[in-house]
Amino acid sequence: MRTRLLIPALLTAGLLLGGCTGSSSGSDGGGEAKGDDASALAARLSKAKTTLDTAETISISLSTKSLPDGVTGLLSATGKGNHSPAFEGKVSVVTGGASLGADVIATGGKVYAKTGFLPDFTAIDPATLKAPDPATLLKADGGITEILTKTDGLAEDGQSRDGKDVLTSIKGTLPGTVVQTIIPSAAADQTFTVVYRLDDDDNLRDATLTGQFYAPAAKVTYTVALTTSDTPVTIEAP
Repeated sequence: MRTRLLIPALLTAGLLLGGCTGSSSGSDGGGEAKGDDASALAARLSKAKTTLDTAETISISLSTKSLPDGVTGLLSATGKGNHSPAFEGKVSVVTGGASLGADVIATGGKVYAKTGFLPDFTAIDPATLKAPDPATLLKADGGITEILTKTDGLAEDGQSRDGKDVLTSIKGTLPGTVVQTIIPSAAADQTFTVVYRLDDDDNLRDATLTGQFYAPAAKVTYTVALTTSDTPVTIEAP
């Protein structure tokens, strides 16, 4: 009889001890929650924004691999600029089913382009090509860095390697009204997905955005990469 009573008692005690052991595994012994919580991720993105907004010069690369058939829009923009805001670089758009590249200078609220058809810089309206004024992307207030602090549903999304650097991916969603600061034709009533990659110092390596940039056409994915420099750049109208 004692043996029959003792065995259940020992099993019960073992389960209790096991439960206690399981609880302690959530402590510093290796059971800490994996990944940062949303507030910590938001802090990292905020730090990345500050670094970009306080830089003297920013180099930017914004591109998509392709646009849906029949869409007029931005294919790529690469160059450098400052927070005055001003930009100098190369822009490629798709219009009428053909790709058109141009040297572009944007400053003082005006955009100037020079193509193979236009030997001199000529003022253009980028809105007619459903493309942004590239200088506005570099504004410290209302530019492309705004997305970093207006992303919802933040979650860590693993790590990846870029050369020797190990980068942390952070995913989330953005309202279309915010994405319109990048591509004006983005659907305001839609939600866009975004994945940021940060290095260990919380510098933004790149961001990938997917959604209805040219509704009702198929979704498009844009990748933007930003780097900073402490050397000032002067950009003047041609």
